[in-house]
Amino acid sequence: TGLKAAAKIPEKVRPGDRKNRVDLRDLPLVTIDGETSRDFDDAVYAEKIGRNYRLIVAIADVSHYVKPDDAIDQDAQERATSVYFPRRVIPMLPENLSNGICSLNPDVERLCMVCDMEITFAGNIKSYRFYPAVMKSHGRLTYNQVWEWISHNTQNQYSKQLDTLYKLFKVLQKKRHARGAMEFETSETQMLFNDNGKIDRIIPVVRNDAHKLIEECMLAANVCSADFLLKNKHPALYRNHAGPTPEKLAALREQLGLLGLKLGGGDNPTPKDYAALADKIAAREDRELLQTMLLRSMQQAQYEPHNAGHFGLAYEHYTHFTSPIRRYPDLMVHRLLRETFATGHISAERREKLRAILPETAEHSSARERIAVEAERETTDMKKIEYMAQFVGETYEGVISGVTAFGIFVELDNGVEGLV
Repeated sequence: TGLKAAAKIPEKVRPGDRKNRVDLRDLPLVTIDGETSRDFDDAVYAEKIGRNYRLIVAIADVSHYVKPDDAIDQDAQERATSVYFPRRVIPMLPENLSNGICSLNPDVERLCMVCDMEITFAGNIKSYRFYPAVMKSHGRLTYNQVWEWISHNTQNQYSKQLDTLYKLFKVLQKKRHARGAMEFETSETQMLFNDNGKIDRIIPVVRNDAHKLIEECMLAANVCSADFLLKNKHPALYRNHAGPTPEKLAALREQLGLLGLKLGGGDNPTPKDYAALADKIAAREDRELLQTMLLRSMQQAQYEPHNAGHFGLAYEHYTHFTSPIRRYPDLMVHRLLRETFATGHISAERREKLRAILPETAEHSSARERIAVEAERETTDMKKIEYMAQFVGETYEGVISGVTAFGIFVELDNGVEGLV
């Protein structure tokens, strides 16, 4: 039924869809994603305003097409997330939405939800507003391409705005550091497949400043949406991340003690204490192992119907707004924003209804996210095992990446990990 309903959705923006929307079609918004991405849910644009910056983050307006409890929505709610396997994606929404009308593809009109911010030269969000708009992406750019241009100062039609975005990123990154948010450089790998679906080779993926630039823009928009929901006292789904429990903290301190390292902050370490230690270990050869230890000492981030702040990002409030194509909680946040635009407030009756359903939705979304992560991990492991079968009997150098009562985990330089 979801697919049948999706098939009825038009492939183009119709004139009627533009009603009551801000027209941003001439604004040179661009999308910046990975080479293999096929669904684009965010576009960005920045300009200078005196000493400050204006940042526009435009997100695909999925809530215009997927209405609460319709056939597509019920399916999306059940899935709660897209799942990314090495060779295929199981999308949360039907493909003609996630890669079509709800994807901010280049040179076509698309409906979007916009977070329009003014950010000071010190990296503080001075003001923001949300509004529905119609846009046209002026370019489907990739992280590597953008980073290549920025680092070589290449001049093209995108230079001016990429330059402004990059300056703004530096401001936000400085603010991030001052806030004490954690920033770990983890080494990730990508599998390249041949035509038979077998791994050709595994290559390291380097996260460059273009990745981080987009991440900072998304974080800013997510913080604004959390702020908006709190200010309007909306029942909503927040993305909470708690610090260490006393038990985890004790275990971490013991492990660090053996290595002659110390985490500040006593019984109540702040994100800043963690960040200070992360800085200290950044140059060490065993930094990845130590980073994993730090990460494991904290609790998992999850969706909850109340705000409890985000420890890792050092935010007092945080929610997910920027990926409604692939995460259900973001779609819910969009709907709350939409309802507020329409009436200026949310009725008491609607609030009660939301309060009743949110705890269950939060729990379901968190559980589905964990299941997806597990499935992605297992599939990746399976592919790696398949790949390594041809090297049985060979000798390699590796790094001990974990120690347990039943053995040691060793990671090879291609990112494949195994138990000895």
